[in-house]
Amino acid sequence: MSLPTVAIVGRPNVGKSSLLNCLAGKRIAIVDPTAGVTRDRVSTPVPLAGGYVEIVDTGGFGIEDVDNLTDHIAAQINFALAEAASS
Repeated sequence: MSLPTVAIVGRPNVGKSSLLNCLAGKRIAIVDPTAGVTRDRVSTPVPLAGGYVEIVDTGGFGIEDVDNLTDHIAAQINFALAEAASS
């Protein structure tokens, strides 16, 4: 049985990775002042209300990536959203 999933989605550099790290209580995701560092999904189980949920960090929504990975980042965000919606 898989865990319920919560996707953290938002604009670039608004603290999505910092939130994941705070909820996890350790450094899971890279935090950097440069926009576009998170490109793939990063996830970890987090205790919540006597159980666990899978928290998923995503890249910034709407970023124009200089390495031409914008479509890849959008696909990763959409995958995380679909995963969260089906859990």
